[in-house]
Amino acid sequence: MLARRAGMAQQLCLAAAVALALALALSCGVASAAVPPAPLPKPPVKGRGKLVTLTTKNFGHKRNYQVTCVDKDNPGGCYVGCPKRCPNQCIVFCANCLSFCECDIFPGTSCGDPRFTGGDGNTFYFHGKKDDNFCIVTDSDLHINAHFIGNHNPDLKRDFTWVQALGVTFGAGHRLYVGARRVVEWDEDEDHIQITLDGEPVDIDAVRNARWESNKQALPGLSVTRMKDVNTVAVELDGVFRISANAVPITEEDDRIHKYGKTGRDSLVHLDLGFQFHNLTRDVDGVLGQTYRPGYVTKLDIRKKMPIMGGAPKYRSSGLFTTDCAVSRFRRGGVAGGGVTTFAS
Repeated sequence: MLARRAGMAQQLCLAAAVALALALALSCGVASAAVPPAPLPKPPVKGRGKLVTLTTKNFGHKRNYQVTCVDKDNPGGCYVGCPKRCPNQCIVFCANCLSFCECDIFPGTSCGDPRFTGGDGNTFYFHGKKDDNFCIVTDSDLHINAHFIGNHNPDLKRDFTWVQALGVTFGAGHRLYVGARRVVEWDEDEDHIQITLDGEPVDIDAVRNARWESNKQALPGLSVTRMKDVNTVAVELDGVFRISANAVPITEEDDRIHKYGKTGRDSLVHLDLGFQFHNLTRDVDGVLGQTYRPGYVTKLDIRKKMPIMGGAPKYRSSGLFTTDCAVSRFRRGGVAGGGVTTFAS
């Protein structure tokens, strides 16, 4: 099947998301036609046909992962829960009482046991290997490696893995680190994201919308903005990329459902990620990057429940900031040419 080209407008992404939600109703979050017996979480979400983002904060008690959803097409309301793959945050389309994971619909996202949605709109898994680094985007003047953490599953003969950190090399060799700090016990009110630029910490107040900007003379256009008080940031380099990073743990419920083998020594805090790229070249590569090439056609069987991208050795990097993976396209100080603008959110 010919993959969709990268570069869709955001409105088209949302329209496709709704269409996908309708088509996959049976595989989405649980919903019933009538409001269940009291007590109900409050207040109801009045979506009015729009896509609504729900997090545990919206649900009242943090253990209550369901909400009432009222819409003009459903005046009686319905009871909607997030899919098991994303119990802490999901997108709800109230008009049809459907919920689905962001990673299943938005190009340029990576969540959980690394599940990517490529620039072509297709979702796939890339397991990699724990305690190793893999290039996910490599272009003439931009190279992004991801560090994987995880647990080995002998029954599956592979590792359960998650992205713990990004190493972004750009321009004349600048190095940007965005990572999730390891903790034994997760505290949702504590900040678990660490950011450094060329080895120096980036300090930013733990307040929603707080913003840090780089020295405009030394490195113009780089900024970090808090999307929430803690654990969610957007890192942007004007005209090059925008990366949203959300630090999340593996919960006891996650472990019970998926049998990850979580122990009391590590909450396995990792990053859920969103990427927006500008002016990538036609030669871009990497686990995710290749899906942004004009005319890219996936070789995966997207009809499978879990399409898995193999070929891990050619994406492996010797370090978080090395650009030595077999498919590397990075040239120190190189200038991207023949660019193709792409968008992912």
